[in-house]
Amino acid sequence: MKRWYLYPFSLGYHLGTSIRNRLFDWGLFSSATFRTPIIGVGNLSVGGSGKSPMVMYLAEYLSKYYRTGVLSRGYGRVTKGYSIVNYNSNYKLVGDEPMQLFERFRNRFVIGVCEDRVFGAKKMIADMDLEVLILDDSYQHRAIQPGMNLLLTDYNDPYFKDFILPAGDLRESRHGMRRAQIIVVTKCPDDLTEEKKQYYLSRIKPLHYQHVFFSAISYDDNVIGLDSTMPVKNLDYYDVLLVTGIANPAQLLKEIAKYNKKVKHLRYKDHHNFTDDDIKKITVEFKKLSEYAVILTTEKDYVRLKSYDYLRNKLFYWPINVEIDNREAFNKLIQNYVRKV
Repeated sequence: MKRWYLYPFSLGYHLGTSIRNRLFDWGLFSSATFRTPIIGVGNLSVGGSGKSPMVMYLAEYLSKYYRTGVLSRGYGRVTKGYSIVNYNSNYKLVGDEPMQLFERFRNRFVIGVCEDRVFGAKKMIADMDLEVLILDDSYQHRAIQPGMNLLLTDYNDPYFKDFILPAGDLRESRHGMRRAQIIVVTKCPDDLTEEKKQYYLSRIKPLHYQHVFFSAISYDDNVIGLDSTMPVKNLDYYDVLLVTGIANPAQLLKEIAKYNKKVKHLRYKDHHNFTDDDIKKITVEFKKLSEYAVILTTEKDYVRLKSYDYLRNKLFYWPINVEIDNREAFNKLIQNYVRKV
């Protein structure tokens, strides 16, 4: 959303972020480097651009070959400091996204949280004997210099059409794209044409060392509850209360409309910590539906909502994954980087 009346304030924000980036570029602000391969995943804008599915993809892929770790800030947790996510963790202690990763993959790879990225990276690599580390939402956290940066941009809201905060949603100037080795256009439609790809390439204008890929979100064939799994096509038989606490639920709404037209949507802000009043409202809205009703949510929201007894047995989440066009070339770039370090 563009807020032109705030453009004068964007000039000040642009100046501040540009000076900060220059100081890092010139080495006046230190940026730690590591012998262990580090892959950073991030974006230029606030809000959802598909970072979580990309981190999941990278971690799942790399863990087949290397001792892999994921380091997150642990946004929204009530604790501070360094922690490794384990079976005693919950979203309040480590944040919803790290908890989501752990519940899906368990011990396939190591998941850590620390607001001090440099300290957290050093400790994870040393204590867990990591061969590769993935940094989640790291693009503006320049205290670490990843050997490879992945920059994500939403197909429906690309950075090259956006403006810097607060008039637009960019955290820094579009010129920040130069730090990326790989740029991924995310959330692409199924019918993406070569003409559309060429248009995005012409606007991105990748530099000689940059590679551009296009990706889409794929939804699982089933929705998953505490003790049961249901084919998504069966949602048509139910009234659905959809509860989301993500930055942009537009694609989810579009996808669920393929299976069910009777959806009541309760939308909350990204990383929303549900209160008792929120749960009461969800309960009231659910009771208004027919006896054949379910509560559907995202995988990230599920790790928070399942802790409430009344919701637990009525709650399902819909897993998502990322599908990358020209996946073999993408995987080869990732592998080549890790091998060379």
